[in-house]
Amino acid sequence: VQFVESGGGLVQPGGSLRLSCVAPRSGFRSVGNYHMAWYRQAPGNQREMVARMNLGGTEFYAEPVKGRFTISRDNAKNTVDLQMNSLKFEDTAVYFCNTYLPIESRWGQGTRVTVSS
Repeated sequence: VQFVESGGGLVQPGGSLRLSCVAPRSGFRSVGNYHMAWYRQAPGNQREMVARMNLGGTEFYAEPVKGRFTISRDNAKNTVDLQMNSLKFEDTAVYFCNTYLPIESRWGQGTRVTVSS
């Protein structure tokens, strides 16, 4: 009943990771029916949105990740991905996906990204 995120790991500064999120299998329509977003929560910080894709496919990015992250959606697979390039120390966080205006009951465990040399 929750989103399932994967793809995190340990990466050096300047490296890349691709995160993937699978939508809940029950009680949830296709990701193509929602504005979808990726969020992250760094230690000691509140969860923040980093990228979103509207129903029509328009993308929005938070300033710290603009030009480095790309959100994409596969309606057939019911997945939402986040390609992260040129990673920085400050990108270290647990990353989550959810609908934009998130559904509280759908938060998953997230996937941890650690950027370290």
